[in-house]
Amino acid sequence: MNKRDNSLIYGSAILLILVALAARADEPPVLFHGFLDGYYAWNSNQPANHQNFEPGTGTSAARANEFEINLAAVTIDRDPAPVGFHFSLVAGNGTDIVHAADPARDTFRYIYQASLSYKATNKLTLEGGIYPSHIGFESFYSKDNWNYTRGWLGEFSPYYQAGVKATYAFNDTWSAQIHVLNGWQIIGENNDAKAAGTQIAYSGPRLSASFNTFVGAELPNDNKDLRLFGDLVATYKATPKFSVAGSLDRGRQQLPELADANWLGASLWGRYAFDDRHAVAARVDRFRDPDNAISGAAQTVGSATLTYEFHPANNLIVKTEARRDHSTAAVFAKSHGATAKDENLLIIGVVATF
Repeated sequence: MNKRDNSLIYGSAILLILVALAARADEPPVLFHGFLDGYYAWNSNQPANHQNFEPGTGTSAARANEFEINLAAVTIDRDPAPVGFHFSLVAGNGTDIVHAADPARDTFRYIYQASLSYKATNKLTLEGGIYPSHIGFESFYSKDNWNYTRGWLGEFSPYYQAGVKATYAFNDTWSAQIHVLNGWQIIGENNDAKAAGTQIAYSGPRLSASFNTFVGAELPNDNKDLRLFGDLVATYKATPKFSVAGSLDRGRQQLPELADANWLGASLWGRYAFDDRHAVAARVDRFRDPDNAISGAAQTVGSATLTYEFHPANNLIVKTEARRDHSTAAVFAKSHGATAKDENLLIIGVVATF
């Protein structure tokens, strides 16, 4: 039996234990839910390896010209009152990508979140374990995003993190977070240092914004050279049907005996909901990584994406998407083992929730 099998067995055992405890609990309510996310992606490059995007990226629609399961998830959770928990088992293409650089990927491949929370006061909540990242606009679950695929800012920043965090609500609109973490989207450590993250957030009736930071030594077996990162996200509801969002990322990686490597990314989204069942969304982004600090090549890469979202039933989401990517480096796979600077995708994703 390999480590991946053990991960699934351990995760299933934890889930069964939580379900058993939930059956005996009266308050607060324990929620059991999940989804199945499948897709087909046509790639104009007809890549021989059936790989969309760059190697190591593509947390949605990673495979070309195949019917695939992007993600299946089963979740059980309880809001803290004062103690709560959140546990999510996952499987699919997305898990292979999102855990690819994690030293503990074999052990935790099927687990996206496993955390305990404690509501110390009405304003202060503590959480520890594995939980979603405080960074970025787009989440790991495509059903919760405006587009089906995620942009390059999302692909080159963490989707999850392992550690402890404190969240403090100053009032109904302002809040702050402090995180102490193992590192940059890792559960298993690659050195002896820890990382820190912060967030200051505003949530109003029309405008929501957050400024997120990360600092930590992220190079393997290197406790000295730091990764410094800042992320600004803002969403504005212009009308009841039309919303816009923007994000700006700036990062720096210190390198031993070399000049620092820097990157800069920007993204803009727009979404118009015709009604509860129909919506259209667009995204443009640009990610500049001249020093190959984080993207796998010295490049500037960007994309333009258009998505039509349709809800044929209450628990069914269909997203049809057209996307074009361009890089200054030949990072996209083609037929016969060749590479290209451009990539065109047509995708249909279907998500059923329960």
